[in-house]
Amino acid sequence: MKTYIEERAVEVANFIISSNATVRETAKKFGISKSTVHKDVTERLTKINPNLAGEARRVLEVNKSERHIRGGMATKEKYLQHTPFKKL
Repeated sequence: MKTYIEERAVEVANFIISSNATVRETAKKFGISKSTVHKDVTERLTKINPNLAGEARRVLEVNKSERHIRGGMATKEKYLQHTPFKKL
């Protein structure tokens, strides 16, 4: 594996752990795809640093378990901001 890929995988994991970031947030920050983030954490990082991979995976699992709540909150916020009529 090329060194820049290994370095990126470690940086991605450190970012996820330090900021409790989602896959989407991480992908946007590093300018890579969501599937690359996932592959870096689950496959590549496991070979480089298994402990770091485990910590990052735990954060991503928590985010995954909460995604339905976040989606509902985002939808609610969207419709509250775009309400065409106000009650008097």
